[in-house]
Amino acid sequence: MVVVAGLVVLGACSGGDDDSGDDGPRTVQPGAPGEEGRELSDEEAGEIEAPAHVPADTEFVQGMIAHHQQALAMVALVDDRTDRDDVPVLAERIRVSQTDEVGRLKTWLTDRGEDVPAADAHEHHELMPGMATPEQLAGLEAASGPAFDRSFLELMITHHQGAVAMVAQLYEDGGGLEPVVDGLARDVEADQNIEIGRMQDLLATL
Repeated sequence: MVVVAGLVVLGACSGGDDDSGDDGPRTVQPGAPGEEGRELSDEEAGEIEAPAHVPADTEFVQGMIAHHQQALAMVALVDDRTDRDDVPVLAERIRVSQTDEVGRLKTWLTDRGEDVPAADAHEHHELMPGMATPEQLAGLEAASGPAFDRSFLELMITHHQGAVAMVAQLYEDGGGLEPVVDGLARDVEADQNIEIGRMQDLLATL
């Protein structure tokens, strides 16, 4: 069951002795408290517009681009500073997933006439959840070997947890109703959580 703009889209159930042959989705408009919902015709459902984006959506997308930019800058340090084989594999996964997400986030902004952050936007958003400070980044850049691996994983876990917190904040602020930004936010949350698990496993081996 998926709720969109106050509507409930139900997948049809085919089973038992029901020979109606109606196996398409049904759209139900919830009723007022204490009243039953009303099933909408295909024509009525087709006339319903998806929710427009709101300032919270724009702020989230712009912020997530800057957030991802810092992660990509951290990932770029890996190959020259680690002696392990598994950390670069993880770093490449992060690079691929976040580069793809940045592209999708920029497209979302462009399609809606919103400003796209500059390539160095991450340098001016240190206070976003999970962002590493300039001092932490300098320490990471100066490290090598096991010290680098541990610092990289610890900072990146915190960084990813910050991105997950930003997704939660989006919905708390009333955003995420527009279907596309909702999909972007859920993809970010899923990717970050998967990568957090991988990094925690690696950190445990150090």
